[in-house]
Amino acid sequence: MKKFQLLFLGLAILLASRGQDHSLYEKQLFILGADTLPCRILTPQNYHPEKKYPVIVFLHGSGERGSDNELQLKWGADLFIDSAIRSRFPAIVIFPQLATNSTWARTSNIKDPNDSLGRLGVRDKAPTASMRLVLSFLDTLVHNNTIDKNRIYIGGLSLGGFGTFDALQLRPDLFAAAFPICGGGDPAFVKSYRKKLSVWVFHGDADLTVPVINSRVMVEAMKKARINVKYNEYAGVGHDSWTRAFAEPDLLPWLFAQKIK
Repeated sequence: MKKFQLLFLGLAILLASRGQDHSLYEKQLFILGADTLPCRILTPQNYHPEKKYPVIVFLHGSGERGSDNELQLKWGADLFIDSAIRSRFPAIVIFPQLATNSTWARTSNIKDPNDSLGRLGVRDKAPTASMRLVLSFLDTLVHNNTIDKNRIYIGGLSLGGFGTFDALQLRPDLFAAAFPICGGGDPAFVKSYRKKLSVWVFHGDADLTVPVINSRVMVEAMKKARINVKYNEYAGVGHDSWTRAFAEPDLLPWLFAQKIK
């Protein structure tokens, strides 16, 4: 009964936050050379410049790409903007936006559940242009000593789930924890993850857009590498598994408890 009550509470918080004022996410542009990354940034309530806050970076899916600096808030933004959540978990929350036809990750989706893994990874050494901007933005924040560098978290859904896995390999030094939702990656990259990394993976087993095998192979690879991994696979849920993930009452308490030691 207690577990059901907690799940109901998580759903209630999520539903109550629908229609929140997204203008609280400040519009900003991160410019690096000739490249620009649109971002929406939520600062903590009663923000104190001298205090160091944890940071959450959330990577959106393919449907939210563009240049309006708006669409990336479609999924997930309501969770972090809820007043009770902001009071309990003060943090800087960053929603960057991908340009149209761009991608976060170097790895690709396994479309066929029976596919071998031979065609999964692109395995380029360099990050995509958009991921390079995200990582450079975080480096700027760390360099300016404005955030808690031991509590940087990354998550994302669908295309952003792939980006989340990719970021963990590109910069194992940077992230304390991650929560990829209905994404995937190249399991060969897992050996480069930080050994004390914590990851919580979410996927629906009826997902026809990004088949669940994408998460399963990553979870198995992380278990073999002794990464601290949790996995929720939702029976009968399609590609919108982020709805269930955002409603998990333990997600944010778990996330904010993670720290690089």
